[in-house]
Amino acid sequence: MLLDLLKLHLCEACSMTELHEAVALGDYDLVAEILRTGRCDPNHKDVDWHDRTPLHWAAAKGRSELVKLLVDHGAQHCLRSDVGWTPAHFAAESGRLGVLRTLHSLHAAMDAADLFGDTPKRLAEIYGHQDCSRFLETAEVESRSYRRTAAMKGIPLDQRDEDWEVKKEELERNPPYSRENHTSSAQKKKGKKRGKQ
Repeated sequence: MLLDLLKLHLCEACSMTELHEAVALGDYDLVAEILRTGRCDPNHKDVDWHDRTPLHWAAAKGRSELVKLLVDHGAQHCLRSDVGWTPAHFAAESGRLGVLRTLHSLHAAMDAADLFGDTPKRLAEIYGHQDCSRFLETAEVESRSYRRTAAMKGIPLDQRDEDWEVKKEELERNPPYSRENHTSSAQKKKGKKRGKQ
């Protein structure tokens, strides 16, 4: 037990963990082994990569099978990056319809807004992923309905990232730039991509 705690502590001391790397590479067997042995926390945020968790990487890379595996081993689909992106945001940006369907089936919040007010549906629209946008139009409504039903029945949901909420409040009190000059993070990224073409 003490050895397991030490391994977990060492894993958390680094930024990008072995689990992050295995997920980014899409190595299902290695991810399964890491999770089975408990070598890394599936909810560890990589500060060098803007607080991405392994689940964010799986979503961005379009790896639905890894999304399921991670969630089965305790990965929380509510955790957010430094600007408030959930795994659904990363999937929508990359046009990963299969991952969006998987996240929705796992009752992830499909309508969460990031720090700038962008939802996964908005990102899908910005990046021209029409199939994702159409899916998210329905998924957003179903997600809100599921939350209401769960609240009425007293079912606890994995919908809130406490660490991010604290960061968000701090950023709102001390913004690094003016809101009037703000362009959403997705619009900035898309503009950069257009400039490279």
